[in-house]
Amino acid sequence: MPELPEVETTRRGIEPWLVDQQVERIDIRQSSLRWPIPVEEMLALQGLVVRQVRRRAKYLLVDFDHGSAVWHLGMSGSLRLVEKSEPPKKHDHVDWYLENGKILRFHDPRRFGALLWQSQGEPLTQLANLGPEPLEVPDISGLTAESLYQASRGKRQAVKLFIMDSRIVVGVGNIYANESLFLAGIRPTTPAGKISLARYERLLAFIRSVLSKAVEQGGTTLRDFVNSDGSPGYFAQQLNVYGRGGEACPACQSTLKEIRLGQRSTVYCAQCQR
Repeated sequence: MPELPEVETTRRGIEPWLVDQQVERIDIRQSSLRWPIPVEEMLALQGLVVRQVRRRAKYLLVDFDHGSAVWHLGMSGSLRLVEKSEPPKKHDHVDWYLENGKILRFHDPRRFGALLWQSQGEPLTQLANLGPEPLEVPDISGLTAESLYQASRGKRQAVKLFIMDSRIVVGVGNIYANESLFLAGIRPTTPAGKISLARYERLLAFIRSVLSKAVEQGGTTLRDFVNSDGSPGYFAQQLNVYGRGGEACPACQSTLKEIRLGQRSTVYCAQCQR
């Protein structure tokens, strides 16, 4: 599933091609995605100009003067820029024809993605309860080690599940939670309420570092993810623990343990993570 770095990589890839461009035509070949595409609102964008491309958590917002088209890549979705001469393939559900001669094409084999409309001043339900962004400076996002520490008090929930809760902080998906906890030396199963402020300071620093490096390198290579120019991300080459259960820990060479936590694969080192 594309996580925050993959979505941010996509945003950065498509933004230069969309901003200040008129959407000449929109073709919707499949409107039944995770939520039905609001076809009338989408077709009303024909002839209008894109003002900005933003990201909120794992959602991409394409701003127009009167509101925003909101994309979610779901489990297997991708947004790519292709030439107008390139015919759509199976699972290419939506095309935006741009005045610069490109098509913004949405591909989603599993159809768990979404294209929604958010009118100006009327936030979507999907965006209403999201926590702060980990990659924004604290005085803008409100995310600090202190805020994590205070939100965790009294919680018996495993710290990995705590930092993956989008109401607490957005965008820390399974891959990056595994990696951040390993680098911070914190066992994923430790109750969130048992983690000290000093350890949250260390954990937040690694969350930001891991996500930033993944964005710089184009996201993590997953079997379904391609970025906006069709090439894969490369961060998977640097993963320390995710997907490496039973292998040697890169730090101490002991065998990495793999368990299920919150129905997700969780890999950690029992020696390095306490």
